[in-house]
Amino acid sequence: MTGKPQSSQALTAAQLRTDVAAGGEFADKGLRSGALGMAASLILAVASAAPAYSLAATLAFIVGYVGFQAPAVVLVAFIPILFVSFGYAALNRRDPDCGTIFTWASRVLSPSLGFLGGWAIIASFVLVVGSLAQVAGQYVFLLFGADGIGSDPANPWVLLAGLGWLALMTLICYRGIEIAAAVQRALLFLEFGMLLVLSVVALVRVYTGTAPTGMQRPRLSWLNPFSGASPSAFVSGVVLMLFIYWGRETAITVNEETADRRRTPGRSATYSTLLLLGVYLLATFAAVSFAGIGDSGIGLTNPDNSGDVFYAFGTAVFGAGGFGSVLWHLLILMVLTSAAASTETTVLTLSRTVLSMADQGALPRALARVHPRFRIPHVGTIAVGVVGAIVYIALNFLGHGLVIGDAVSACGVMIAFYYGLTGLTSAWAHRAEWRTSAADLWLRTVFPAIGGVVLLAAGTWSLVHAWDPSSSGTSWPLPFTGVEVGGTFVIGAGSLVLGLVVLLVCRRVYPAFFRR
Repeated sequence: MTGKPQSSQALTAAQLRTDVAAGGEFADKGLRSGALGMAASLILAVASAAPAYSLAATLAFIVGYVGFQAPAVVLVAFIPILFVSFGYAALNRRDPDCGTIFTWASRVLSPSLGFLGGWAIIASFVLVVGSLAQVAGQYVFLLFGADGIGSDPANPWVLLAGLGWLALMTLICYRGIEIAAAVQRALLFLEFGMLLVLSVVALVRVYTGTAPTGMQRPRLSWLNPFSGASPSAFVSGVVLMLFIYWGRETAITVNEETADRRRTPGRSATYSTLLLLGVYLLATFAAVSFAGIGDSGIGLTNPDNSGDVFYAFGTAVFGAGGFGSVLWHLLILMVLTSAAASTETTVLTLSRTVLSMADQGALPRALARVHPRFRIPHVGTIAVGVVGAIVYIALNFLGHGLVIGDAVSACGVMIAFYYGLTGLTSAWAHRAEWRTSAADLWLRTVFPAIGGVVLLAAGTWSLVHAWDPSSSGTSWPLPFTGVEVGGTFVIGAGSLVLGLVVLLVCRRVYPAFFRR
């Protein structure tokens, strides 16, 4: 194990900011420096967003809000995400630390705000890992035709398969960053390949007139955010779409294991955002055009298809026999590998976040231990896998598994908070550098600030909207009142309150960190 010398813990926040601004390096944590190049970093960033899984799970709800304006939602939600990615790149260039917003906000704003940023990462990733494992478990059975088991997310066999996937992905992360990156490369190749094939075949059938009844040829008006949907519905769709872009900051989290750690991770995060925009627009246009927005058959607003739009209309796109059956099974495998790949990057990212928090004295020091051979935070990796499994099991038995869907929705609040905090931290950190050039002013200060404010507002709006039980899969009565509130609100607000409690406890247990 390597850690910072005790003297570094006694540095004041001003001294830390001075060292970072001067380009100083902090003590090596023991990770494998230079293990990832630009291509591997970009692959991790894109795979973390789980494009196939994310679209399959959320596109129906976005279409339910805005109809044919779904491509406009994809485009509008991209803007604040891109602006915040500029902030990520600027902060990483200034201070390449695997703790990301925890480290940056602690050194630029205050240790308490940094800790809350780290907590938001922990809470969001722990909440989502159950859903990823569950989907991977379901698709194992769907792939082999066991629809009766695969269609029931709370089935005990699905739970066991999901836990198996989580254990496997944790083991892969344990064996080292190079092996994890190689697995991601293979999984992402299949995922992107099938997304492109599905989208192209669907659009070809639309334009050749062989698509089923209800199809619509793509129109440029679908990119107009001011056409069709009400402002409230459009905002709901945008907030939901923000979740689909989430995860590409994994490239930043592994910055200490990346060649040219100050530049490559930030560029990977930004480039991955642009790549995701292109893939999402193509797939959304294809799905809306081919399946339509009807509430029957393969229509995207059919409640029976809301859990996975690709599973619903994959057979219609490829056909049921011959080579079409092969492609349809590859489509099932695509969603399975997408969920599995994102499970892996969840463990990868979160273990490095807690490593940085422990290395700086904000969490137990054991979480900062690095394996001498594999050069990974082995204690943190195991802890993330175990905690993720426990949370998955607990959520699986609440509300017949529907709580897992609410937990994923509640992640949006956590994501909006730490993304927004990143944008504002970048603006504050570079507030005095605007005289350097116009590019620095816009890319390090103005755009990140705008993205940060928009995302914080979106998170707040999402939490308020989640109060209504109809917006969640489950509802819970408030004590002593009998008032029912949405499960998404309970989990989101509960995670925030729990974060404040953990902050107060850690301030007493680890006072040295908070006295910076």
